[in-house]
Amino acid sequence: MAQHFLLSAKARTLSVTKVARMEHDEARQVFQAIRWAANDGEAYCPRCGCVDCYGYASRPIWKCKGCGHQFSVTSGTIFASRKLPIRDYLLAIAIFVNAVKGISALQLGRDLDVQYKTAFVLAHKLREAMYAEQAETLSGDVEVDGAYFGGYVRPENRKEDRRDRRLAKNQTGKRRVVVVMRQREGRTVTNVFEHESDSVDMIAKRVTPGSTVYADEASSWDELHAKFAMKRVNHSISFMDDDGACTNQAESFFSRMRRAEWGQHHHLSGKYLAAYAGEMAFREDNRRETNGAMYQLVTAAALAHPVSRVWKGYWQR
Repeated sequence: MAQHFLLSAKARTLSVTKVARMEHDEARQVFQAIRWAANDGEAYCPRCGCVDCYGYASRPIWKCKGCGHQFSVTSGTIFASRKLPIRDYLLAIAIFVNAVKGISALQLGRDLDVQYKTAFVLAHKLREAMYAEQAETLSGDVEVDGAYFGGYVRPENRKEDRRDRRLAKNQTGKRRVVVVMRQREGRTVTNVFEHESDSVDMIAKRVTPGSTVYADEASSWDELHAKFAMKRVNHSISFMDDDGACTNQAESFFSRMRRAEWGQHHHLSGKYLAAYAGEMAFREDNRRETNGAMYQLVTAAALAHPVSRVWKGYWQR
């Protein structure tokens, strides 16, 4: 029997202990090499793009000779105005990518020995950078599906007092649906809506004309017949039709996300649901990458992402 990729030695190219033992100068050089990889790791101005810069001997910053702007290796990135040492950010990314089904802020905070608030914001900054890496459009064979998260209603103790929690009148109003579009042998795109049917316009914009869309028999997808060639599968009969119609790859994404919800986070708030969905889409798209490659991808995405307008000064509102 073939060994699962994540169990093989090829999947392990990153050592968390090696990152933890880095000197601060070494960690800064790693950041510098990843951020300015297009310039062979040599700093250039993030404001005007000028490559004629010089470093200070007293502080680890540079100054642009063109516009006079002073900057550090994290200036203008999602880690701007950082408080932790650079090595701790590299260690956080290493721990984050090694958790195949995601990691809770509480566990991340314990591993880094920082407050829960610090770990919470840091994890969400990484999710924002990962979410920004999603493809603009999909084409070819695209699977579409939706799954509801949140809005849990605790059942009453006595059976005679319990209500049917499937009915809308007995819901909390906090439940949201994650709609996934997954190109076969390609990328994954996610978004969050109040109802599954609200996603039809977004699907029409993100899936190129001429594509074939695969979906289940839910009435929410009936409107897509006017826009795409559709193939539907009735899950009450089979998971895949004889002609190959299925949504198995979309279901694979939701399997990962459910495991993250149940095993790590226990609850996904509707306010942050899009961020968690984007993280799981990134993990699903790169599931065949080594942990070292994932480490490089997430670090590069974070350093290429501008200052977060959501998470900068989050607790200060």
